[in-house]
Amino acid sequence: MSASGPGPRPGRAARRRARRPPAPLPQRDGLDPVRWSVPPAWDGPTTALAALLHRFPPLAAPAATSLADRFRAGEVVRTDGTPWAAEDAVHPGEELWFHRELAAEEVPPARIPVLLHDAHLLVVDKPYDMATMPRGAHVRSSLLVRLRRETGIAELSPLHRLDRRTAGVIALGIRAEERSAYQQLFAARAVRKEYLARVRPAEGSTLPKAVGERALLEDRLEKHHGELTTRVLPGEPNSSTELEVLDVEADGTLLLRLVPLTGRTHQLRAQLSSRGAPIVGEDLYPSPAEAARTAGGGALQLLARGLAFTDPVTGEARHVTSTRTLGPGPRTLAR
Repeated sequence: MSASGPGPRPGRAARRRARRPPAPLPQRDGLDPVRWSVPPAWDGPTTALAALLHRFPPLAAPAATSLADRFRAGEVVRTDGTPWAAEDAVHPGEELWFHRELAAEEVPPARIPVLLHDAHLLVVDKPYDMATMPRGAHVRSSLLVRLRRETGIAELSPLHRLDRRTAGVIALGIRAEERSAYQQLFAARAVRKEYLARVRPAEGSTLPKAVGERALLEDRLEKHHGELTTRVLPGEPNSSTELEVLDVEADGTLLLRLVPLTGRTHQLRAQLSSRGAPIVGEDLYPSPAEAARTAGGGALQLLARGLAFTDPVTGEARHVTSTRTLGPGPRTLAR
């Protein structure tokens, strides 16, 4: 089936990615090579070896293969695939490509149910405590690397993100040439996302507390690079979430349906905590120190229950629902 009309126009970043030539190095174990472009105002060392060590200090770690040896082996290459020599001068705009060396990492077995798989999309049910993207201590164990290795689809790429501690529905694009159309759909808020959350309101919480009650949560959220948490600040709202109380459990815990209308980092977690009702199992909000004192352990009680959208490539109506439960609680969802 063809789309009924033109899809959303890709954003500027997506158009730049589409024009970029293919990587000169293949993936290795499901991981893309690292690409470093020398900045326009680069004022660091001017040789390739010294510049890379300056930009990526872990390359000099005692356990890492000598970077000089990697240059001699032709493992650092230009965009056209020709190797850099360690003593070559680097200039602004030039690119150096290489494979990262990975630290030892435990990769526990995990079942990742497939909810939808066709020529365009792979939609899966992400387990709790699995990072979406390879980062930090979660590289081989990340969802993306696992799925690339299991499916053999090198171009597989997430179309949106879920926190490591959040389980549920996540969609990945299969074809690089279609990725920008899907990502723009998410950026344009043309995808309905539904979550379930279990919260235990503190005394004085401002959340609704009766079954069937609804509310619109609106806040100004900001998260700066390098900061662990998102802050709720005074000012014009830039984040909104629809909320409905589905159940009141025996201990006063609330079961909520949440529909985020915007997509800020940790949006649901920060909004709920700021109203005196952090999600059960929360480890970051209202602050990591406070969460450590009050958390009861276990999985974060937040589940990405479903996605619904009109496919920008095929024109089909897509509606995918998680098969997972929210986690242990006094009662289960009956609807």
